[in-house]
Amino acid sequence: MFVVSEYYLIAELKSIYSSDGFIRIKSYSDFPERFFQLNKVYIEIFGDKKEFFIDEVRKINDFFVLRFRNFHSGKDAEFLTGMKVFVDDENLVKPSENEFFVHDIIGCRVYRNNSYIGDVIDVLMLPANDVYVIKTREGEEILLPAVSDYIESIIPSDKMMVLKPGDNIYDDDEI
Repeated sequence: MFVVSEYYLIAELKSIYSSDGFIRIKSYSDFPERFFQLNKVYIEIFGDKKEFFIDEVRKINDFFVLRFRNFHSGKDAEFLTGMKVFVDDENLVKPSENEFFVHDIIGCRVYRNNSYIGDVIDVLMLPANDVYVIKTREGEEILLPAVSDYIESIIPSDKMMVLKPGDNIYDDDEI
């Protein structure tokens, strides 16, 4: 038996959509069309993730509805409303080159000029661009725009971010 170690939140089951078991979802995914490719998801029930198989997905205007296998009425699906929907590693959409998931960025150790600066503790999603919140060794927070002007490389597998050399963010003496 395959044991899944990581789950990723992609949606929340919001409300019954129809009497034939469809549930309206609130998508948290940057790739909403992904729902058409999913065969299974995991739903958190009483703290445990349970596997659910998807029978059908429909896009209605600007939202999606799902129906799960063996849930053929609104009454069958009613207890699922309000629950979170997750996927495992196998069903995680793979980002294109130089795109990263928030969970890839948070926890990265940040280096500049071969010196450790701190760790990424949050990602702020702002209209112009994302901003990485870095907690320094001294406990201060630095806001770093997530743009190529500042970042040399991100290596999610090593949880490491390397900033471009120079004084383009702050003085080295401050760290």
